[in-house]
Amino acid sequence: MHFSQLLWRDNLGLYERILKMPFNQELMQGTLCKKIFTHYIIQDAHYLLAYGRALAVCAAKAANAEEVIQFSEAARVAIVFERSLHKDFMQKFGISPAQFAATPLTQACHHYTSFLSATAWSESYPVVLAALLPCFWIYAEVGRYIVEHSAPDNPYQAWIDTYAGEEFHHAVREVIMTLDQVAQQCDHETLNKMQQVYKRGAELEWIFWDSAYRQRDWPEGLSE
Repeated sequence: MHFSQLLWRDNLGLYERILKMPFNQELMQGTLCKKIFTHYIIQDAHYLLAYGRALAVCAAKAANAEEVIQFSEAARVAIVFERSLHKDFMQKFGISPAQFAATPLTQACHHYTSFLSATAWSESYPVVLAALLPCFWIYAEVGRYIVEHSAPDNPYQAWIDTYAGEEFHHAVREVIMTLDQVAQQCDHETLNKMQQVYKRGAELEWIFWDSAYRQRDWPEGLSE
């Protein structure tokens, strides 16, 4: 069994819980409240910028030239997509540049991005790879599932198509292949740490979606 298959098997229950979340079910049905999706899009744009930075650090730690190119390109794509969120999705859903700039990271987004940043800077290349993988892989599988069951004339179809498209899925397969190759050279301690950070990343994916659906922010009065 490839190491990636072990990771997926051990966290399958969490992925299935993510599929059943109200956010993803209502997104699939096209009934998700616009305000909730707007909240999500703003936080996702914040997240993608941090994710791109973590990918850039991953590229700097990569084992060979091909993997430096792979993750440098992934970092570029994350930033380009973050910009497209500003231009396309945000414009479509009425989010102004001023509104985005004035909206801070939620607790969930702050926690997730801080985890990725800390892991990227402080851990070894294999562990960084494992921490970054849940975002790639879970989004690809959720996107595939939703596009297969999406309601006709879904107002969120453009977002769904982004993560269900072959270009994104090809990139995900390449990352999984790289992780499996790297894992073959790792000792038992490193593999255990890779399992731990993958699980934490998957948990934070669930928390991010749950927070977006409930529109959770920092408690009022903290800055007073």
